[in-house]
Amino acid sequence: MPENYSDIFIRDIMTQDVIAVHEDDPVEHIFELFDKYHFNTYPVVNNEGKLTGIIDQDIMLEIIMFHRIPCTKHTHMAAVRSLGESAREIMIPHPVTISPDENLHDAADMMLKHHINRVCVVENDKLVGIISKKNIISEVYKRKEVE
Repeated sequence: MPENYSDIFIRDIMTQDVIAVHEDDPVEHIFELFDKYHFNTYPVVNNEGKLTGIIDQDIMLEIIMFHRIPCTKHTHMAAVRSLGESAREIMIPHPVTISPDENLHDAADMMLKHHINRVCVVENDKLVGIISKKNIISEVYKRKEVE
């Protein structure tokens, strides 16, 4: 019978230093984050640090394609600035979340069920981390090496 890893808690393997987007951040800033850090998803938080949504690559691609932003280096950011949208206007509200007190099995089950690669970790509605499939795979692999 496969191990269910119920003894591994999210708080112990999640990424805690999360780069989040503020609800009022302009779309231009979000494009810069995608370019600089190469993450696929960014959580969106309000002034209190509460998670209010997420912005993923699909949203950014839709902005580029449907707003027909030119892709030349000289005009691209000017076109993005002209959109005048904020993170609040383009985010996906009510993202899937998990508590840091849940276990690895719960996180993996949630990701597979919702067809997502990462889940925002919240405590008292505040963003405290992100757990990804990579975090889970790495932790399981480390444990297998020790055995």
